[in-house]
Amino acid sequence: MSDKNCRLGTVGGQAVIEGVMMKNKDEFALAVRMPEGNIRVTKDECKSVKEKFKFLGWPIIRGVVNMIESLILSMKTLTISADAFGIEEEETKFETWLKEKFGKSLLDFVMVIAMILGVALGVGLFFFLPLFISSSLFDKSGEETKWYATLVEGGIKIAIFVGYIWLVSFMKDIKRVFEYHGAEHKTIFCYEAGEDLTPENVKKYKRFHPRCGTSFIFVILLLSIFVSSIVYSFPIMKSNIILKFVSKIFTLPLTVGIGYEFIRFAGKHDNFITRILSAPGLWMQRITTREPDETQIEVAIASLKCALPEEFPEAVELYNPEKHQKTEAKENYKGEK
Repeated sequence: MSDKNCRLGTVGGQAVIEGVMMKNKDEFALAVRMPEGNIRVTKDECKSVKEKFKFLGWPIIRGVVNMIESLILSMKTLTISADAFGIEEEETKFETWLKEKFGKSLLDFVMVIAMILGVALGVGLFFFLPLFISSSLFDKSGEETKWYATLVEGGIKIAIFVGYIWLVSFMKDIKRVFEYHGAEHKTIFCYEAGEDLTPENVKKYKRFHPRCGTSFIFVILLLSIFVSSIVYSFPIMKSNIILKFVSKIFTLPLTVGIGYEFIRFAGKHDNFITRILSAPGLWMQRITTREPDETQIEVAIASLKCALPEEFPEAVELYNPEKHQKTEAKENYKGEK
């Protein structure tokens, strides 16, 4: 039992294009199934800024830091997996025309503007649009915001999020990523239970994990309803949509920090209360995870073992993952030998 408990919360992961990334402390391993059938593993360091600045590891603050570092690591691993799998972005005709007429510098400037507009669209869609709709329906000039207006605003946010995930889940490539997502969760469950990491053992575990990023986002959406109801109760907020919008931006770090602490706690404590509070996020994972096949489970096992070289030295010998360098396995991974 003690072995099982000491493993809880030590490993996290992410599904990528035809692969799985597993992270342990300040290292991560990324395993990708190549078109030829073999598994390619990449290892690298991912030291947290919390090690240098201890106050960033304090409760609530560490949640914000963790989210930022997770986003950075996510983009890095997605790029590595795309490169390993041979996926290259093709230059559009518009990009080619810009480069020919105005040079690469202008093209880079346009790409930065496009990224900024993309962020602005996301903020508008998930922050301003729900607030605008609820304010239009319920706010009256000079009156305090009613509690049910906050619920409607939160409900719109959740509907946009669920609808978006549900729509993209029909894409073929996304379905594959969701299958690897299921393999990641099952493998982590098997490791935390202290069982041998074999495809047969991993298969029997559920694919819904309380520490999943999907659950984290859902918890933040629910917490935002509670936080907004408190902020909107201040007299200065009376029917002032601009102040309400600004308050959402400034209270977002607090919401993220509280959400992280809950996910962290729920991942280590399985009881009646945590199961109830975790339920909405776990329901959402019925969309964001799918049952993996054995070959996908093999990739997740390879990634987890290479992320824990001290526990699984045989995986390092099999895949020989070098830091900052992609290497290929000489044979398909078939679980425990």
